[in-house]
Amino acid sequence: MSDYPGPGGEQDAVQPPPGRSYPQSAPTQFNPQINPPPWQDQQQYGQQQQYGQQQYGQQPPPGFPQAPPVPAGYGYGQPGGQPVPAGMYLDQESGLMLPQGTVLANPGRRIGAFFLTIPLVIITLGIGYIVWGLIVWGNGQTPALQVLGMRCFRPETNRVAGFWWMALRETIGRIADGILSIVTELISLIFMLTRPDRKTLHDLVAGTVVLHDPNKVLAQ
Repeated sequence: MSDYPGPGGEQDAVQPPPGRSYPQSAPTQFNPQINPPPWQDQQQYGQQQQYGQQQYGQQPPPGFPQAPPVPAGYGYGQPGGQPVPAGMYLDQESGLMLPQGTVLANPGRRIGAFFLTIPLVIITLGIGYIVWGLIVWGNGQTPALQVLGMRCFRPETNRVAGFWWMALRETIGRIADGILSIVTELISLIFMLTRPDRKTLHDLVAGTVVLHDPNKVLAQ
């Protein structure tokens, strides 16, 4: 078989491979350099496709930097992919959404509020402390928390703890603190020192966290 004209000026017909026939619309003669038969195009396409499949999934050649990894929570900036509401921010330590301008009250301030309660009860003769507490519960505070610029907040609703939540915290929660005397008091202290959200037993009962609110953002 030859690609050039024979002695009589005629060109030998290019025969298809065994098992294949001429396309119905194709001419009967082909010049592989000018008019290649269609099965050669198909073979070349199959080779290119096979080569592409072999290359797929391989690492880029040296000299091409890899794309940086996508950080967790990309697009929202917080675990779970939840958007941050306006006026809030994500506290990285506790993973809680907190109002801007506030922070979780540190252990020293929390312990200070505990010991401040004793002189406040003495000064107000007890009954005055109870009345004071009933007034400020509606603002998510106790007398000691109010003096030290702290406030109870419920992350579940993104709101300051209201009167009834504070009543639950300061009655049932305090009973849970003292049910086994020094044992449960110590457990409550350990929770506050070790938990990322710094919740005590009475905070767990009411679902509250204690925030330091020096600029009284939560009072607005």
